[in-house]
Amino acid sequence: MKLIWSYLKKYPKWLIYNLLAAILFVVVNLGLPTVLARMIDLAINPKDIEALYFWTFIMFLVVIAGIIGRVALAYATGQLSTHMVKDLRKDMYAKLQDYSHQEYEKIGVPSLVTRMTTDAFVLMQFTQQALRMGVVTPLMVSFSVVMILLTSPSLAWVVAVFIPFLVATIAYVAIKTMPLSEYQQATLDKINQYVRENLTGLRVVRAFARESFQEERFDAKNKEYAAVSTRLFTLTGLTEPMFIQIIVAMIVAIGWFALAPLSKGELQIGDLVAFIEYSFHALFSFLIFANLFTMYPRMVVSSHRIQEVMDMELSIYQNPNGVTQTQSRGYLEFDNVTFAYPGETESPVLHNISFKAGPGQTTAFIGSTGSGKSSLVSLIPRFYDVTLGKILVDGVDVRDYNLKALRQKVGFVPQKALLFTGSIEDNLKYGKQNATVEDLEEATSVAQAKEFIDSREEGYATHLAEGGSNLSGGQKQRLAIARAVVKKPDIYIFDDSFSALDYRTDFELRHRLKEVTQDATVLIVAQRVGTIMDADQIIVLDKGEIVGRGTHDELMESNAIYREIADSQLKGASLSEIEGGEDA
Repeated sequence: MKLIWSYLKKYPKWLIYNLLAAILFVVVNLGLPTVLARMIDLAINPKDIEALYFWTFIMFLVVIAGIIGRVALAYATGQLSTHMVKDLRKDMYAKLQDYSHQEYEKIGVPSLVTRMTTDAFVLMQFTQQALRMGVVTPLMVSFSVVMILLTSPSLAWVVAVFIPFLVATIAYVAIKTMPLSEYQQATLDKINQYVRENLTGLRVVRAFARESFQEERFDAKNKEYAAVSTRLFTLTGLTEPMFIQIIVAMIVAIGWFALAPLSKGELQIGDLVAFIEYSFHALFSFLIFANLFTMYPRMVVSSHRIQEVMDMELSIYQNPNGVTQTQSRGYLEFDNVTFAYPGETESPVLHNISFKAGPGQTTAFIGSTGSGKSSLVSLIPRFYDVTLGKILVDGVDVRDYNLKALRQKVGFVPQKALLFTGSIEDNLKYGKQNATVEDLEEATSVAQAKEFIDSREEGYATHLAEGGSNLSGGQKQRLAIARAVVKKPDIYIFDDSFSALDYRTDFELRHRLKEVTQDATVLIVAQRVGTIMDADQIIVLDKGEIVGRGTHDELMESNAIYREIADSQLKGASLSEIEGGEDA
């Protein structure tokens, strides 16, 4: 409730409106039995037609007021709950933008999606009921008790006897549903994970003919979710029948014990009818409150899950007061850097890495799989922070930068080219919204993407599906490279970004890339020797350590690991083929 209230209190006008509408709703609902009692005692029993018309008109006015109160309450509730969930999701999304890779890995993307959607929706549903019935119920019970005591104090004890049964039922349901709600949400997280894995890895699933395995795995978890949901909904579903039976028993008891005062003339028929209505409203309000209370455990679970997202301690801060501008541009230095992934400090993936790179230079990294190449370049834009040592960009430790300013200096092209839903133009302008048509033409020409873009009827307006799934791997990779070129950063990082290109395209792209990166620092992670042969500095990594450094020719003479990699790739292929003389 603390989380919900922190958002609701931002709208005091609607809260007051909601309270006034609730009071009107209660007064009308309790006013009807009062008017009915007067109608029976003063008009129907005496057969007074004029009085009957009068009380009928009064009842009509009360009904109209009731409709207004109900509509006003629903409107105020809708405004508050929708504003609450809108603000909540906005804050969650903003928080996620500040997450580093460590936080995403800790909670898990499927769980984050569930918390942003399902859990937020649970809070909205509970808020709607709490604002409507949670406000009405205590008012209804309070006014009903007052009217019960005013109408027939001698029968009030009958109502009091049945209230403990209702309270005991509510407490029992709440205690039993809490652990079930927690387990239900955890199971839903797993279902989302399986669906996400299956959809993103659909080609792999089909390639290995593992559809049946995926279906069985999903079916098992889905049945588990259905089982816990059945137990939860069965438990909450029993609440209403139990309450109805208690209310019916109470009405029968009131009728029985009212016979004596009726026969003595101490109680009028109209007053008895009103008393039953007041008692019904008092206990029925408990029923409504019970429905709200059965939602409470699930709301608490969802609230805790959302609060966990909001309270997650960040491992990498935005540093809003950090450095935003430097005199030099493009100078990079690794100073004795050691890095281990969070939770694995005893097994660093990088050991004592030191090197320098400057504008106009191309520095390449090569090594066997798992040697730490991608981990190394991911430290520059602070996807992770170094464990020991420091990284300097233009003479400033990357941790001292305003994070946004640091990343503005970097154009990062990851191993897996990721494009967003929208047009090709939207994707190319992702790093530079004010890019001109000339900028896009130049970048796509450099990235060897212009030809296939021009071949499409809509050109730069061509719509891309989610993740760019309507493009080939090479086309996506070229657009990702063009996106970085459009940005014109001080430091270009290509993390194995040429792997989907044929040798000719690779050669021509690198040749054109030199033209636009003469004043920038270029870092290339590659598996193919042909991609980095002309680099100014090649750094050979093995098991997270630098085991070689130099040009291609120097390393071929002095470094056995590099020579072994080169020989395994160049054997059987002519130099002209490797350098793009022929299509591979």
